[in-house]
Amino acid sequence: MGRQKAQVCLACHGPAGNSTNPVMPSLAGQPAQFIATELYQFHEGNRKDPQMTPIAANLSNADMNDLAAYFSAQKSAPPLHITDPANAAVAPKLAQQFNCVQCHGSALLGQQHIPRLAGQQYEYLKTQLHGFKAQTRADIDGNMTMAAQALTDKEIDILADYLAGLGAS
Repeated sequence: MGRQKAQVCLACHGPAGNSTNPVMPSLAGQPAQFIATELYQFHEGNRKDPQMTPIAANLSNADMNDLAAYFSAQKSAPPLHITDPANAAVAPKLAQQFNCVQCHGSALLGQQHIPRLAGQQYEYLKTQLHGFKAQTRADIDGNMTMAAQALTDKEIDILADYLAGLGAS
């Protein structure tokens, strides 16, 4: 049932939820609870996006759960992004320092309502981190907003580059 409902999502989020658009997140392999929570945030207007808000507004709770189950069951494609070696050398320390691994897991694959960062689109990651820092991106518990406050623009670039190149499987 989720597969059929997901057809409209694939135009932006890519085949089986593996985005090839640098500004669109990949949904494949994301924790189901995360996907359902984000859809609910769009549905309720707590998170806004010109494309997602109107789509989510018409989803029922069952639709959101079906979509979450479908996309979480899809295998994430290997990332196409190649991390700059200089960033790969310093980013793991930043991921520790700014508590990325404490919430997103040691391999940054996400858990429960917390998304997988490994292999996510570089531009999308940068945009989200800048949004959390500027407090223009919705944040359920405030943890991401608080963590992003301390990041410099250079650290955001380093982390996004590193995360985008991590194997997501």
